Amino acid sequence: MNGLIIRPCRVTDAPGLGALYHRAVHEGAAPRYTKAQRDAWSPAPPNDEAWRRRLIEADTILAERDDRPLGFMTLDLGSGWLDFAYVAPEAMGQGVGETLYAVLEGRARAAGLTRLETEASLLAEGFFARRGWRVVTRQNVERRGTPIPNALMAKDLTQKRKLAA
Repeated sequence: MNGLIIRPCRVTDAPGLGALYHRAVHEGAAPRYTKAQRDAWSPAPPNDEAWRRRLIEADTILAERDDRPLGFMTLDLGSGWLDFAYVAPEAMGQGVGETLYAVLEGRARAAGLTRLETEASLLAEGFFARRGWRVVTRQNVERRGTPIPNALMAKDLTQKRKLAA
């Protein structure tokens, strides 16, 4: 992607990533989730100490262009848990998620991880499936009393990657 920069998250990025997260839930996920589900998932853009800690304590990378965040992903390099994977609605389908994911998986492999896991939204499930993830189980997570469907997914990193023919 022309002009796209991938870099580690800094604590000063937290407010912008909170706004991006909230927009991705409310605009990007709108085709797959009801308004009530989106409101329960993200009632307001997160910007508290707990949010900043989650971003900084994980291996969080972000994609930006012209100093504007377009997406971010977080990975716990101790457990292999991919916590956040969000792209700004206006950048969806433009390779931002693909680029972030390629960097994140490379970091996981370099760290010696053998398995990655995540809870993928209905919107993100296909994205992960195309990258070799499999559904472990379908579930409903409850947020503010509202069930939100997603899929617990995993990827085995010990299998050899297929080379393009």
